[in-house]
Amino acid sequence: MTASSQSDVDYAARARDVLGFSRWWQVAAAAVMMGLISPYQYVWSSIESPIARSLELDPTSLGFVFTLFVIFQAGSQFPVGWYRDRHGPRGLTLLAGVLAGGGYLGLAYATELWHLYVLYSLGAVGVGIVYTVAVNTALKWFPDRRGLTTGLGTMAFAGGSALVVPYVRANATVSGYPDVLRNMGLLIGVGILVGALVLRDPPTSWVGATDGGESDGRTEGESDSGAETEGDPDTEIHPTHASSKQYTSREMLRTWQFWTMYVMFVFVSGAGLMLTAKVVSFAQNVGLTAVTATAGATVLPIAGGVGRLVVGDLSDRVDRERAMAVSFTLCGLGLFAVVWFGVTNTSLGFLAAVVLATFFWSPQYTLFPSVVGDYYGQKHSSANYALLYSGKMWGGIFGGGVAGWLVTQTSWPTAFAVGGALAVLAGLAALLLREPTA
Repeated sequence: MTASSQSDVDYAARARDVLGFSRWWQVAAAAVMMGLISPYQYVWSSIESPIARSLELDPTSLGFVFTLFVIFQAGSQFPVGWYRDRHGPRGLTLLAGVLAGGGYLGLAYATELWHLYVLYSLGAVGVGIVYTVAVNTALKWFPDRRGLTTGLGTMAFAGGSALVVPYVRANATVSGYPDVLRNMGLLIGVGILVGALVLRDPPTSWVGATDGGESDGRTEGESDSGAETEGDPDTEIHPTHASSKQYTSREMLRTWQFWTMYVMFVFVSGAGLMLTAKVVSFAQNVGLTAVTATAGATVLPIAGGVGRLVVGDLSDRVDRERAMAVSFTLCGLGLFAVVWFGVTNTSLGFLAAVVLATFFWSPQYTLFPSVVGDYYGQKHSSANYALLYSGKMWGGIFGGGVAGWLVTQTSWPTAFAVGGALAVLAGLAALLLREPTA
C-alpha cells in the first residue's frame, strides 16, 4: 500500500470514528448548499432585465447590484472564517439560510432600487457564509484530498445554477419573475437550514491523532478556551503536500507568495466575473441570437462546475502551481476566442469559447484554497483563504463597473479582450510561486 493510500485509510477511519458515518457526507451536504446559493452569482444576468422593466429603472443602474453582491459575498468571508475556525460551522450556516433565502424572497416584493441593493447585499452575506463553510469543510476533513473535495463543493456552486437557468429564462418576464424569486428563495432557505444540521468540524487534534488513539470528542470550537482547536501543527499529515508550519493570518500576510496570489486572484476573478455577469449582454450586443445568448448563460455554469472538479482532482496528482499556470492562461485564450467568434457571429464557436474560458477560469476557486492549505496549513485555513478570497471584491468591481465603463469608452470586444489579457498575466505569475520557508 502506498503512502498516499495509507493516509487515505487513516483519515477515513478517524473520521468514521468521530462521525459514525463517512466523512464524504460532510462534503455532500456542503456541495448541496453550494448548489442552492449559486443562482445569486449565475442567474443575475437573466433576471436583471425584467426587474428593470418592472420597476421602470434604467438597466445601467442595476449594474451596481452585482458589484455589491461580489463585495459583500467576498468581504464577509474573513470574519466568517475567523469565527468558524473557533466556533464551528452550525450557527453561521443557520444564519446563512435566513439571509440567502430571505434575500430572494424579499426581491420578489422590492419596489425601489435601494431595496435591490440592500436585499441582494444581505443575500450575498448568506452566500459568503455558505461558501466559506463549504470550502473549508473540505479542507478540514480532507487534508489528503484538498483539490478533489474543494472541487466538488465549488463545482456545485458553479454548476448548480444550470438546473434553474432555463426555468428562470423561460419566466424572465415582468409578470413571471416574482414567482421565480419566491420559489428559489424558499428552496435556498430550507435547503441550507437542513444542511446546517449535518455539518460538523473535526474534533480537537483530529489530524494529529495516532492510529487507534482516542480523541476527546469535542468538535472545533468546543474546547475549554474557545480558541482554535484543530490539530497539532507539528503532526499534520499529507501524502504529497505538507506545510511544516501552521501560519496565522498575520504571518501569512508577511509572505510574498500571498500577495502574488492576491494579484492573480483579482486578475482571474475579474476576467471570469465579467464573462459571468455580461455573457448575455455581450452576445446580444455583437449581434448573436437570443437562443445563443440563453445557451451561453446555460453552458457557462456547467463548464465552470466540471472545470473545478476535473482540474481540482488533477491538481492533487501534479504540481499545483503548474496547474494554475496552464488553467489561467487557457482561460485568457478562451476569452480571446469569445471575442473572435462573437465578432464573426459564429454561434457554435462562441459557445465553445465560453465553455473553454469558463472551464479554465472556474478552477481558481479550487486551486487557490488548496494552495493556501498546502502553503500555510489547515489550522487557520478558513480565515487565511478568506483573506485571499477578498480579492474577489476587486475582481467584481472590474467585472461589473469597470467592464461597463470600458464598454462605453471602447467596445464590448475590447473590454472582453482586456479580461483575457489579465487572465494570461495571472497564468504567467503562477510560475513564480513556491512554498514559503518557515
